[in-house]
Amino acid sequence: MTARGPAHAPAVLDHDATVAALDPLRLLDAVGTALTAVAAGTVSAPPRIAAFGPYGLLGTMPAYVPGLGLAAKLVSVFDDPARPGRTAHQGVVALFDETDGRLLTLVDAEPLTALRTAATATAALLALARPDTARITVIGTGAQADAQLTLLSAVFGAPEDGLPGRRRPWAAGATPSVTLAGRDPDRTRELAGRHGVAAAASVESAVRAADAVLCCTAARAPVLDRAWLRPGAHVGSVGGSGGWEVDAATVRDARLFAEWDGAVTSPPPAGAHELQGADPARLTLVGSVLAGTRPGRRDPAELTLFKSTGHAALDVAAARVAHAAHQEQLGATP
Repeated sequence: MTARGPAHAPAVLDHDATVAALDPLRLLDAVGTALTAVAAGTVSAPPRIAAFGPYGLLGTMPAYVPGLGLAAKLVSVFDDPARPGRTAHQGVVALFDETDGRLLTLVDAEPLTALRTAATATAALLALARPDTARITVIGTGAQADAQLTLLSAVFGAPEDGLPGRRRPWAAGATPSVTLAGRDPDRTRELAGRHGVAAAASVESAVRAADAVLCCTAARAPVLDRAWLRPGAHVGSVGGSGGWEVDAATVRDARLFAEWDGAVTSPPPAGAHELQGADPARLTLVGSVLAGTRPGRRDPAELTLFKSTGHAALDVAAARVAHAAHQEQLGATP
């Protein structure tokens, strides 16, 4: 349901309206623009701040991205009693008019964050995976894995000319197989069935067979082992906000990519647990690969690792896509 008031009132998109407004391919393109702007140094985004209460925290992340706009996320992070050991993230992203400061749209931050994170991991996959990528494994059974499967389905279901600026690196017409792996067999089968992908017997078997692995978990300890990875594999890791999602040997052996330099230079949760202590010179910003100013994969046997920590510029990109789609639905100019 979408609330709509007078012409001057901001649009308010709830969960379902947000999901409906975030077309995966438009989101993928906008996220690519945001990543390129981050790498070019044209984004204005102050360090994240948070207020801590006895049971959780409220964080705020504002940013301005040229060509996309001005927005800020307010998000609460609390323990989820329905899922012991996991946290619930709830909040809003507010998009403002960059010319006069008017509040344009309030967007549900929970689905927006999951989908823009999946789009970011997908953009990195398209930029860094081997040209002969044939098998992709997604690890996880929660909301982030669900969003990642949605993005992969949209990309592989679209013609290459439907992916402006983000062409697939593999041969035209080739569609990689996707396998879902998780620790809970029932949850794995249920989510795999909803997306029409294979359910793996184990995480290890799925990783050993994959050319690319996308980790989408709330793990506090590594979910894969360097010894399981094939030569030339690409690994994307978007989870691990509470600890390591990728093992130290994989970090040691891989070429490292991230959205921003702070993935290495900032302490968690702004920075990545896995990249603390790494030489910043090892890191390449994925936006610079998209822009063509830095090389991506240099060798078929090279191991690449994209470690996502999120960035406020990505929230701006997603909020802009949602706002534009909503305005189109109303027959108005975005």
